[in-house]
Amino acid sequence: MEDRLKKTGNYIKRFFKQFWNLLWKDDSFRGWLFSIIFLFIFIKFVFFPVLSLVTGSSLPLAIVESCSMYHDGNIFSDYADWVKRHESKYESININKSEFDRFRFKNGLNKGDILFIVGAKPEKLKLGDIIIFNAGTQNPVIHRIINITKNNNEYTFSTIGDNNNGQLASEISIPENKLIGKTAIRITPYIGWIKLIFFEHLKPQSERGLCHEN
Repeated sequence: MEDRLKKTGNYIKRFFKQFWNLLWKDDSFRGWLFSIIFLFIFIKFVFFPVLSLVTGSSLPLAIVESCSMYHDGNIFSDYADWVKRHESKYESININKSEFDRFRFKNGLNKGDILFIVGAKPEKLKLGDIIIFNAGTQNPVIHRIINITKNNNEYTFSTIGDNNNGQLASEISIPENKLIGKTAIRITPYIGWIKLIFFEHLKPQSERGLCHEN
């Protein structure tokens, strides 16, 4: 019995040594391919599930895939000038400049930005928060809250894209069960283009390429 346990222990040690060498020290094509496969499996089945558990969101990392939250100049935009151009749009929905000044991400988001998403408790959300929600489309929508209502302890949200002239039909009344999360941090600007560039040709012509202000 003792010899069997010793042999098993030695086998396990040899296995992990070979695994480690193949993963980190093997410079051959086989080693490179193994590392890529291992990394994919780790990210998909370990990293993202753990991150989802920690953040409380089924989508802890998201890429901005459209120009609906774009401000001219993006992170270098002239906020005062942008507000002046869009002031009438927000006044029509009872949001004035002083309120918008207090919103997070008041300079908007750009296509290709990678966002860190956290779980959103409906009762904790407030005007100006940027949420991500299921809208019955291929990809979730990332827009800013402009109205919150509560009826029979159920919350309903209304959003708009900073760069949109009006609301989408799907965002006029968003039930709380459609929420995926809330934008907490813009991790990196533009890096998401590494992924987006492979899917741009599938989009309508009007939605392709870099952003401009509507």
